[in-house]
Amino acid sequence: MSTISRRQVIAGVGGVIVGGAVATALPAMAATSNFAKTAEWIPHKVDPAIGERFGYDGYYHKGYGCCYGTFYAIVGQMAEQHGAPYKDFPFHMMEVGKSGISNWATICGALLGAASAFALFYGRKERKAMVDELFRWYEQTAFPIYKPTSDIYVDKEIPTSVSNSVLCHVSVSRWSYTTGIPAKSKVRSERCGRLTADVAKKAIEILNKKIDGKFEGLYGKQESVEYCESCHGNGKESPIAKGKQDCTPCHSGSEATENKFKDHP
Repeated sequence: MSTISRRQVIAGVGGVIVGGAVATALPAMAATSNFAKTAEWIPHKVDPAIGERFGYDGYYHKGYGCCYGTFYAIVGQMAEQHGAPYKDFPFHMMEVGKSGISNWATICGALLGAASAFALFYGRKERKAMVDELFRWYEQTAFPIYKPTSDIYVDKEIPTSVSNSVLCHVSVSRWSYTTGIPAKSKVRSERCGRLTADVAKKAIEILNKKIDGKFEGLYGKQESVEYCESCHGNGKESPIAKGKQDCTPCHSGSEATENKFKDHP
C-alpha cells in the first residue's frame, strides 16, 4: 500500500494525491510580481450638500455603514454624474470599514472612507495634508452636526460630544459616556449616521478646494503631539512614538486611562 510522508504533505499543500504522489493543482506562478501599474483617477468637484445626504443615507444602505457612506458620498456622486470609471468601482467593498473595520473599532470608518476616496485621486504626498486636515478637524469637532429634515431614520434630538480621537472606540465610547446612551442602541447608530454626513461634507469641501488649487490646511499639529514628540519623536532621546493623533485620550494619566484590569470589581 502506498503511503505519503508528513514532509510530502507539508510540501504538497494545495496539491492533490495522484498515484501516491503529490501533484500540484495550482498554475505555475512567477517568483516576483510586476505589480500592475495604475494611475490615479481624475477627480471632479461634487456638491457638499448632496454628499452630506448621500453620506447619511449611505450609512443605512443595506447596513453598509460609515465607511461606505462617506466613500459613496464622494465617488458615488462622480459615478452618478460622470459614469465610468467611477461607476465601475465595487462600492460594496467599503462596508469593510464599518464599526472601525469589521467591528474592531479602530479608525473611524467615516474617516477611512473619505481618505480612501482621496487616495483614488492623489498619491501619498499630495493627499497627506488633506488627510491631516480632515482628521484633526474630526478630533476637535462636536458631533453630530447634521440634522436631516426628511426621511429621518431615528427622529430624535441627538446630543453631541468631542472625541479628541480618530478612533471609533474612543469616539463612540466617549459619546456614550458623555450622553449616558448605550453604544449598542439605535440612537447611537443615528449619531454615527449623522456623523458620516458631517465627515462626507467636510471631505468634499477639502477635495473641491484641492481641485481648485486653493486648499490650505487650517488645523496645526496638536499640542499634545508637539509635547510628546519633544522626547519621543524621530531623532529625540526616546524615539519610540509613531502617529499623529492626539495623545491625551490614551496617555493623559487620568482616571479613564488607568489600569482597569487591576482590582477590577
